[in-house]
Amino acid sequence: MKNQLVTLMLSEVPKAVRGKLFKSETQKSGPHYFPSSVPHLMTMSEEKKRVEGREVVFSILGYAPYVLVIQASTELQNIFDQKRTSDWEKKLYDESSNIAKKWGGSADMSEMYSIFEISGYVGDPEQFLVHSSTMASLLKSENLTLDPKEIDYTLSTQIKYARHDLSIIDWDGAFLFDVEGDFGLAVELLTLANLQLLRHRILDRRLDSQIENISKQLMEPEKKRWFPKRKAVATTAKDILERRITWISAFESLERDIKLIGDWYSARFYDLATKKLKIGEWRTAIKEKLDSLDGIYASFVQNFTVSGKEKAEWIEIIAWFILQIGWFVLIILEFLYFTK
Repeated sequence: MKNQLVTLMLSEVPKAVRGKLFKSETQKSGPHYFPSSVPHLMTMSEEKKRVEGREVVFSILGYAPYVLVIQASTELQNIFDQKRTSDWEKKLYDESSNIAKKWGGSADMSEMYSIFEISGYVGDPEQFLVHSSTMASLLKSENLTLDPKEIDYTLSTQIKYARHDLSIIDWDGAFLFDVEGDFGLAVELLTLANLQLLRHRILDRRLDSQIENISKQLMEPEKKRWFPKRKAVATTAKDILERRITWISAFESLERDIKLIGDWYSARFYDLATKKLKIGEWRTAIKEKLDSLDGIYASFVQNFTVSGKEKAEWIEIIAWFILQIGWFVLIILEFLYFTK
């Protein structure tokens, strides 16, 4: 029996990533259009490092334009030895973080995900559920002994393809069981799900920053003027509108870039992974912020319209008073003229 620990680190980097197309081999079903329906993972380079006296290969991959993926793997004697497995996780992530930093990776905008692969066993994979407590703790990256209900909940997201395989998916990691060791497609789909999570987080952060900047700009005190600065106001309105269009386009592209729909194994697996990573909740949060941006634009245009109308009314009132004063002066002058 073979036990393999695979760690994934995805990080936003400042420079565009480039490389050769990465290909994973699998016997599991997927639509014929799969390669064209998902973002392309690229192979860039690799680094070999000594970890506890063992050589570990860190594959440096990437998704265009700015997401770096660092994948490392090592064979373990007993993956259900929680302390030993957790120690190896930490070491691999520490080394991955060092590599990401060299590429300009952002610690805040990173995702880490652990995959525990078991192959070469005899019998059904359900036999390993005797280690359910350890499995749940590893999936949660938790050293505490979890409550039985939490264990059941953690291990409840499962999918099978053949009789002798099983995948258990959670927020921080996944257990993959396959007699033949056919893990390529599952690892790629889990990487894609984490890519989507990271891209949603990046967009959410940028929207927060933009909304804050726009709000500050609109709340800055202005010098009172009788006539509004139409050019400056028009520029601000155009800027808000352009940003809104940009963010809506970016938001829609998140869903458009991955089209895995149907009853294929790959589509069902990816759907489970995205649900566990709460991608739907992130989309809802981003949609609400885009709506807020709409509200800011509408409020700005309305306030400017009202402000211009109010100033026009004041000008009309002042002009009326000037006219009245002129008539009053004219009457006085006429009175003085005829009383001489």
